[in-house]
Amino acid sequence: MATARIFQRPKNAMQSGKYRTDRWQLEFEPTEAKKPDPLTGWAGSGDTREQVRLTFATLEEAIAYCQREGLDHHVVPTPQKTLKLQSYADNFR
Repeated sequence: MATARIFQRPKNAMQSGKYRTDRWQLEFEPTEAKKPDPLTGWAGSGDTREQVRLTFATLEEAIAYCQREGLDHHVVPTPQKTLKLQSYADNFR
């Protein structure tokens, strides 16, 4: 049985805005370990569920999807957003 992980996407380090950080994402936990390909050496596995990422507008929609499809799931809580308040003059101290 596949286990799904539901979480809110964090802000990308290369962006200053909060685009699509309000969405909830569902990913499947890996069911088998990755092993190196003998020809190329790339890590891979036969589990194709790792390639599936579903996006939902709310947490309730994601949980309802898991319950409807009979998937085990767990919700990863969103980390608290902390602001680092400083003035421009602090750069010169």
